[in-house]
Amino acid sequence: MGGCFSKPKPVELKIEVVLPEKERGKEELSASGKGSPRAYQGNGTARHFHTEERLSTPHPYPSPQDCVEAAVCHVKDLENGQMREVELGWGKVLLVKDNGEFHALGHKCPHYGAPLVKGVLSRGRVRCPWHGACFNISTGDLEDFPGLDSLHKFQVKIEKEKVYVRASKQALQLQRRTKVMAKCISPSAGYSSSTNVLIVGAAGLVCAETLRQEGFSDRIVLCTLDRHLPYDRPKLSKSLDTQPEQLALRPKEFFRAYGIEVLTEAQVVTVDVRTKKVVFKDGFKLEYSKLLLAPGSSPKTLSCKGKEVENVFTIRTPEDANRVVRLARGRNVVVVGAGFLGMEVAAYLTEKAHSVSVVELEETPFRRFLGERVGRALMKMFENNRVKFYMQTEVSELRGQEGKLKEVVLKSSKVVRADVCVVGIGAVPATGFLRQSGIGLDSRGFIPVNKMMQTNVPGVFAAGDAVTFPLAWRNNRKVNIPHWQMAHAQGRVAAQNMLAQEAEMSTVPYLWTAMFGKSLRYAGYGEGFDDVIIQGDLEELKFVAFYTKGDEVIAVASMNYDPIVSKVAEVLASGRAIRKREVETGDMSWLTGKGS
Repeated sequence: MGGCFSKPKPVELKIEVVLPEKERGKEELSASGKGSPRAYQGNGTARHFHTEERLSTPHPYPSPQDCVEAAVCHVKDLENGQMREVELGWGKVLLVKDNGEFHALGHKCPHYGAPLVKGVLSRGRVRCPWHGACFNISTGDLEDFPGLDSLHKFQVKIEKEKVYVRASKQALQLQRRTKVMAKCISPSAGYSSSTNVLIVGAAGLVCAETLRQEGFSDRIVLCTLDRHLPYDRPKLSKSLDTQPEQLALRPKEFFRAYGIEVLTEAQVVTVDVRTKKVVFKDGFKLEYSKLLLAPGSSPKTLSCKGKEVENVFTIRTPEDANRVVRLARGRNVVVVGAGFLGMEVAAYLTEKAHSVSVVELEETPFRRFLGERVGRALMKMFENNRVKFYMQTEVSELRGQEGKLKEVVLKSSKVVRADVCVVGIGAVPATGFLRQSGIGLDSRGFIPVNKMMQTNVPGVFAAGDAVTFPLAWRNNRKVNIPHWQMAHAQGRVAAQNMLAQEAEMSTVPYLWTAMFGKSLRYAGYGEGFDDVIIQGDLEELKFVAFYTKGDEVIAVASMNYDPIVSKVAEVLASGRAIRKREVETGDMSWLTGKGS
């Protein structure tokens, strides 16, 4: 059995530097990474693989001929708090001046390639304008999510009032840096029935990576219900025909190199916290010393008459998404639910399907999340793209012909032609398997955790869509925030606390959606807002909306107004409250001032 956490670690940690894959796509929706088309089988002995295979490793110290050096500007060209993209011949670099010091970093966010020069510089870090990832300007390290990789940091020197930057050509072209990680040196890895850390759910990938980055070299097993290695889930509904291998967050070789064992199609059916054992559906048993639960949620399904007809989908996997696109081409599609998932799917299918209709119980799409006015503006954008809405009604029957869907009957007695139906009416935490475990669940099935992501059972942590946790900047209110970026941040905090580092969750929630090539960004936690203050032009979809409760701004959403959402996220992250009167005047100078 692998050693437990308290044992002294052998000093000779085998650390190997691995430079990551080539820079990924340009656009926000570009598919990330190249993974394996087929992950390891989750049953029998095929689950154990060899750690002998290694990623090829470029030398960590590049030779002089691999480097390029150039004078990029005069010292007076940049004010404090300013950023500029500079060209080095082999690629661009982000030059930052902060507190009189110059820093040079990779210029693109490793997540989806956003230009960081358009981001927000504050408190020694730069925040991405698109999705809110944060990077330390002194080290290039990723400090907040989404994304997994950090930025390269380049050498800067000042000579005769000129600023020189020196960089390796390879780093300039890669645009991303995977942190140095430990290898697994546990002798039992790959075959014994005990592991030091067990992670249930692919959203726990960041937990596994953080443990390795912190030098942890014992056994880590990550199990997932999916057939695939961990992939970029938010992209599923935004880009339905993306292939699983294009969605992979890390290639197969990565997991091998760092000894992160992945069990695919592996369903945990019971957890016994007394004996620290989990049992899988196929009977396989695994003992653990520390456990992270990130089981996510299960989509709600329709319970109406005819629910068993074919071609009615919830979108859970790349296979679901790919099938929907294939069946929707030139046919009639009905989407049930006008939340993020439903609206993204509707937008994506408009160019492919003959018709797209959306059925929703509320008066406007996104109403509870974005409010009436923003919801209506977005609804108009959809209507201009030929999407038909049936609001304030629900599905009463699905009618089939020879077992396949033909019509959707609404409570309003309207009958809508449909060959394919996609259901996006919310989800419930997938925690049924924990009911008898002794791990606390609340009345709705969520796993309550503290700021350190600990459950009521010592050594058992939880993260992602299935947890409620105290949100620091909303008076520690217990909240559930099913965002991708939150699962990442929580996975990191859980890993740090498995290693007794006493980390606390402090991330400001940040999410985005993309429809018809336009992005909406959102930061904060707007539950219970009582007013919305809008600056800009809703009609033109160039606006920022501030969600307030009483005297305080609790969330912000924007379209075509970057980097306002990242700016607000930085202000909230700094612990400063934003007052309603500050955003009512329309004077944004308090927000758009450089730095803070």
